[in-house]
Amino acid sequence: MSANFTALAYLVSAILFVLALRGLSSPDSSRRGNIMGMAGMAIAIIVTILRPDVLSYEWIIGGIVVGGAIGAVIAQRIAMTAMPQLVAAFHSLVGLAAVLVAAAAFYNPDAYGILGANGELTVLSRVEMSIGIVVGAITFSGSIIAFTKLQGLVSGNPVIFPGQHFVNLLIGLAIVALIIWFCLDLDPTIFWAMTILAFVIGFLIIIPIGGADMPVVVSMLNSYSGWAAAGIGFTLENTALIIVGALVGSSGAILSYIMCKAMNRSFFSVILGGFGGDTAAAGPDKGDRPYKAGSADDAAFIMKNAGKVIIVPGYGLAVAQAQHALREMVDALKEEGVEVVYAIHPVAGRMPGHMNVLLAEAQVPYDEVFELEEINSDFSGADVALVVGANDVTNPAARDDPSSPIYGMPILDVDKARTVLFVKRSMSSGYAGIDNDLFYKDNTMMLLADAKKMVEDIIKAL
Repeated sequence: MSANFTALAYLVSAILFVLALRGLSSPDSSRRGNIMGMAGMAIAIIVTILRPDVLSYEWIIGGIVVGGAIGAVIAQRIAMTAMPQLVAAFHSLVGLAAVLVAAAAFYNPDAYGILGANGELTVLSRVEMSIGIVVGAITFSGSIIAFTKLQGLVSGNPVIFPGQHFVNLLIGLAIVALIIWFCLDLDPTIFWAMTILAFVIGFLIIIPIGGADMPVVVSMLNSYSGWAAAGIGFTLENTALIIVGALVGSSGAILSYIMCKAMNRSFFSVILGGFGGDTAAAGPDKGDRPYKAGSADDAAFIMKNAGKVIIVPGYGLAVAQAQHALREMVDALKEEGVEVVYAIHPVAGRMPGHMNVLLAEAQVPYDEVFELEEINSDFSGADVALVVGANDVTNPAARDDPSSPIYGMPILDVDKARTVLFVKRSMSSGYAGIDNDLFYKDNTMMLLADAKKMVEDIIKAL
């Protein structure tokens, strides 16, 4: 295969990746965007395999078969609730790949064509390799910690110790010094010291981040994995890999900014110490506060006689796998002449777009789904706001209580609806570990049950 044809194929692949991102920017074009991304990746892989400098196909084919089989099985079996930790786990693989490729290039640079005229690695290659190692190692260890937190293997609470920021600063400066030293001396000790410290700093920057900030963490690690892939691309001198890595890295960074803005927090405040953990980390005990409990029959009667209902999905909906039952309930309400729409907060769930994907799985029409900015003003004119498993993103404390850890975070103003129906398993706090004052308001009725069972019972009552 000629070099010109390879370059042209990589260009087509890059264009498809850009179009894929464009498609993924909107729910109604996301499926097309996915297909374009898959096509672009297929072209890039096939062209790379057919390059004339590939001498053996045994390991390549073996890797494709084994990796493809594992990926297919995971895709079939993974639950929607486990999607955030799956994404974190996949990010860790990208980071580890960057480190392994850099190590292979360091010990056998001739195979990668990165030797200079003096028979040693060029300074440029050393810089590229160092950046790839550091970003890859941080991505790997950080993603592993994020996975364990999301999976519940360790507490979602922030882990903070005295002098943490100073320790991180020292390690960061040490890594910079080692990169400079590595550019002057190819001692393997320097190489591995730099790698180990990068693994450590990746661990240390994620452990202080609490549960409420996990959507930002997933987005941030997505960005890191992109830059790690770009680093691999420079080492391998593969244009397609550089382009796709840069696209993922930059889009992930923009998404992280959007997530932080949605929580009224700066990116650095998240990295330097997040808030929120599991329910065990709830704030001070406020005693037994009175609340209004209701049943499926009550909810059915109220919604059937409403003019407009706004549904707010949250992580509890994903846990209960109630999205299909919810769609059936909405169809029944529409038959009664009720207007029904959905409101999604940017950080609802535990990864960006979690609720959008969940509703799309139930084939909810895209024109019925609205983001916070589009629908927040509509709650005051709604008869009913039905909250299904969303907690922190509906907490009025973020708007009204300056002492609250989440104060200033934009929320869905569900409390302004005439009636709030809140479907939840119990009265416990949300993932941020903060009690929700919405539970105890006069216009709120708590529907304490598994979301799927409650929605199915509402359907029967309708």
